[in-house]
Amino acid sequence: MNYKNLVNSGLKVSVIGFGGIPIQRIDGENSKKVIIAAEEKGINFIDTARGYSVSEEYIGEALLGRRDKWIIATKSMARDKNTMINDVNKSLNNLKTDYIDLYQLHNVKTLEEYNKVLDKDGAYAALLELKEQGKVKHIGITSHSIDILKIAIESGKFETIMYPYNIVEDQGEEIFKRAKELNIGVIAMKPMAGGAIKNGTLALKYILQNENVTCAIPGMGTIEEVEENAKVASNEIKLTESEELEAKKISEELGTEFCRRCGYCGPCTQGIDIPGIFLLQGYKERYDLQNWAEDRYEALKVTAKDCIECGSCEAKCPYNLPIRRMLKGVKKTFGK
Repeated sequence: MNYKNLVNSGLKVSVIGFGGIPIQRIDGENSKKVIIAAEEKGINFIDTARGYSVSEEYIGEALLGRRDKWIIATKSMARDKNTMINDVNKSLNNLKTDYIDLYQLHNVKTLEEYNKVLDKDGAYAALLELKEQGKVKHIGITSHSIDILKIAIESGKFETIMYPYNIVEDQGEEIFKRAKELNIGVIAMKPMAGGAIKNGTLALKYILQNENVTCAIPGMGTIEEVEENAKVASNEIKLTESEELEAKKISEELGTEFCRRCGYCGPCTQGIDIPGIFLLQGYKERYDLQNWAEDRYEALKVTAKDCIECGSCEAKCPYNLPIRRMLKGVKKTFGK
């Protein structure tokens, strides 16, 4: 297993990390087996979130007695100080640890949200206080917006960024280069494009050949997935000519009608979170997380059924996606 410095202080993480979403669909005992298998393969970085239902709890149970072997990252959608303090304390309790190596502001979408979390009573202020107390060691940010991350990496406030990067979504490459220049760690999420890319080995090789990426975090729910993913980091990373051609083919096939969650389609005139519901559709159809995706879809105030087909989103989409037709597909997936 290869390792890289995640943050400027020298926190070394395996270039293949453990994404904590899929373990929600298995029980705690099997989650522990999968996580220990990852540890045995040299994986030492695990990423989860407050919003991933039982993921933090499963990880906490699995790491009892082996906490020192792992670098733990989690994240919260909290935007204000008090909510973030509560969320971090919940994470500490769930993960059964006294400290979290990396706590991230999760999915900051807009400049308004970014300014809110950095306000004197915002979530970032809470993380600074918790860092002083030793409960949080490092602070990062995740987003699907290039524009937000461009601002974040120049602010000097964040030690890591997390952004989608895979065969289909390569729009982050310039910002990854700048992040490395600033000694900011780059965590590549959605390496399999939400499960749309079936060749996991090719997907991870594509990511890891980029020297500006610190690590990729494929979700793992089986020992077989652990073995396949870990093997990538111990073999030749450079893509062969045939692999390059396969990657190009995948990009062309998925790129025509594939939401990259850039957010440029918004705001929707009806308040629909267009990238968000496409993401939930992917979780239901590809991640085998039907109940989890359905619960979150049901909780939305507006869904695909509220689309009035005004076309405003399509006019703003840089990829010219047929969003109105795709929303009809979401309605079919969730039955409403």
